[in-house]
Amino acid sequence: MNIPFLGNRRKKRRGGSGVAVFPGGADGGEGIAALLAECELLRSQAAQEDVRLDDSAASLEELDQLVPRWRDDEETLPWLGNDAGLYLGTVIVRTVPGASWEILPDGRPVVRLTSGREVDVVAAGQDWAASGAPELSQLYAEVAES
Repeated sequence: MNIPFLGNRRKKRRGGSGVAVFPGGADGGEGIAALLAECELLRSQAAQEDVRLDDSAASLEELDQLVPRWRDDEETLPWLGNDAGLYLGTVIVRTVPGASWEILPDGRPVVRLTSGREVDVVAAGQDWAASGAPELSQLYAEVAES
């Protein structure tokens, strides 16, 4: 997901590459975090199945249990995968201490953990939407304990 309007928020990081960092609330991060948390298509699909997305680990488990009807729709699949990844990132950023959103120079949003680990949540969401693996709750559990 390329977010071109973030270009002027680049910060210098190791190796001199520009990265925009959005830790929950600092530097206007709340607005960016809210934008990334919208996940409108995923929220709509979940609501149709009576799954409430409340930004909790339990909601990830509920998503993992959905019947993947979207896999038959080639047009919906990538968008839903993108939303699933952004929702996973939202849950991580809101519940794992020190986790924050970063926008890489190529425009991809990732989650940075205090350990320095970078989690490409959108790629994980794409994999989940296409095949069901890794489960969102499983990935969350791995990230939360590291």
